[in-house]
Amino acid sequence: MGPDVIVPVFGMITGILVMGALSWGLVNIFRGPVGQALAKRIHGGHGDPNPELATELFDLKTQVEGLQQRLAETEERLDFSERLLANRPEPSPPETPR
Repeated sequence: MGPDVIVPVFGMITGILVMGALSWGLVNIFRGPVGQALAKRIHGGHGDPNPELATELFDLKTQVEGLQQRLAETEERLDFSERLLANRPEPSPPETPR
């Protein structure tokens, strides 16, 4: 057996071992938490939401709605005040004594 036969055989054996190791590694990665997260993302699921986070999110949304309502009321009051000030006649300057 000469080098023209040994080199290709060792090349094939090396290729088979490398492909086997890569395949084994990828299978283990995709069976783990990374693979599960990718599967959930592909299927469109977001997983089970944390109930504490869900209640906190609901509370924050409620607070934001309340603040938006208060801001709208404040803007209405400001507009009303501006209209009143715009319609008020200007006071006449005080007369100077002669």
